Amino acid sequence: MRYLNEEELNIASRYLFLSMAIIVIEKDIQHVEKGPFKIKEPYLKLLYKMDSIAKNERRQLRKKMHDQNIKVVLKDKDDTFSTYLFLARGYEEEKRYFNPVIRKRVEDLLDELMLQAQKENLSQAVQVHNS
Repeated sequence: MRYLNEEELNIASRYLFLSMAIIVIEKDIQHVEKGPFKIKEPYLKLLYKMDSIAKNERRQLRKKMHDQNIKVVLKDKDDTFSTYLFLARGYEEEKRYFNPVIRKRVEDLLDELMLQAQKENLSQAVQVHNS
């Protein structure tokens, strides 16, 4: 039976997967900074922009979750599945995710963040050029 409404579940799951994407971005920044790249700046600029966009959105989601008293808690994790507990309005809903599905959702989010960061960088470059 479903206890959380669709909006609550969307907010909480977006927060969950965005948090995972931020961890991936932060690790990628470390790899680029320490890696044998000849020209690091374009990669770092993109990753830092993605990190900023993701953290801003996560901050907004955290506020919504606080206002609506929504929480997400990792309940169990093994090699195949991760189980999360979603809490809202005094109700609990447990969701099991197949780990490769989590990976795919995080990958899709990274693609979305990359596209958004590229658009913002491009619009900033156009503004500077037109000034």
